[in-house]
Amino acid sequence: MGLSFSRQELRDLLVAWLALGLAFTLLLQPQFRSALLGRVGDLTLASVISTLVVSLLTVGVGFLLHELAHKVVAVRFGQVAAFRADYRMLGFAIVGALVGFLFAAPGAVVHRGRISAKENGLIALAGPVTNLLLALVFLVPFLLLVGTDGFLTDLASRGLQINLLLAGFNMLPFGPLDGRKVRAWSNVVFFVVAVPSILLAFAALFLVPF
Repeated sequence: MGLSFSRQELRDLLVAWLALGLAFTLLLQPQFRSALLGRVGDLTLASVISTLVVSLLTVGVGFLLHELAHKVVAVRFGQVAAFRADYRMLGFAIVGALVGFLFAAPGAVVHRGRISAKENGLIALAGPVTNLLLALVFLVPFLLLVGTDGFLTDLASRGLQINLLLAGFNMLPFGPLDGRKVRAWSNVVFFVVAVPSILLAFAALFLVPF
């Protein structure tokens, strides 16, 4: 079974990517929030566009590759898998960001077919591991640009921060999160991945203040 995408799935991925980018732009740009709410503030179009691009290339890409990793591994195990956006939660994320609060649950890859606990655990693990690998990618320019300012510095620091937060949050062993599925398969694998991921996520909170 090869990897394929329906029109609905491509639309859901695009909408989720753009909505997350907008929500994080609103969160990181209080002047933009103020302008949209009718309050006059010090706002430039260049700063909004820069923040939007950084958001799309960090949280947006981190989210997309996280979900695509789930799908790739699920298809590898013979599953029928597709991403489905949660439009209600995407709307909530944007509205919440307008008042300075963000909780993003943009959707998830759903898959069906006969599967073992190990395969289900590996499908779940693929997402957080992808975010950890992306964090490593952003770490190199982050270290090279320490002490500097500008677009690339923002991109590197946000990319590192967001991907560490995505990995740590998703490895929590609760509800529909990936950590619960990984732990149901293997406590050893769960603790080996979850403990450093969660600790790094806490450290990332202090990397760049929101």
